[in-house]
Amino acid sequence: MTASVQLSPAPHGVVKPGTEVTVLPHPDLCPEGLVFEARNGRKLVDELLAQGVAIEHACEKVCACATCHVHVRSGAEFLVPADDEEEDQLDDAWGLDAQSRLSCCVKVKGPALVIELPLYTKNHAREK
Repeated sequence: MTASVQLSPAPHGVVKPGTEVTVLPHPDLCPEGLVFEARNGRKLVDELLAQGVAIEHACEKVCACATCHVHVRSGAEFLVPADDEEEDQLDDAWGLDAQSRLSCCVKVKGPALVIELPLYTKNHAREK
């Protein structure tokens, strides 16, 4: 259930700390759940895709749809709050709650994040 990524050394040989991301089990996208080290400053959607989580991103990660919707169950206090554009797109997300974010807008930051993937997206049928 655990995978990790190599962190790039920062100047002077110091390794930049990453963020431990926990993805709660999802019946289709991540049945056993997943824990991995994500690179700070990267989009959450890119880090999930790099770990093999096939999260939808119909607009190619430019905040023009709500298909990469996630619930940030822990660690949201370290993230930059959603801006107006993200909030507008979230209005179209299925299963919206107070912890909803678009993973294309979330820049990984902080010591740990716990992410829950919604059971459905606004694109009910996906091509497999």
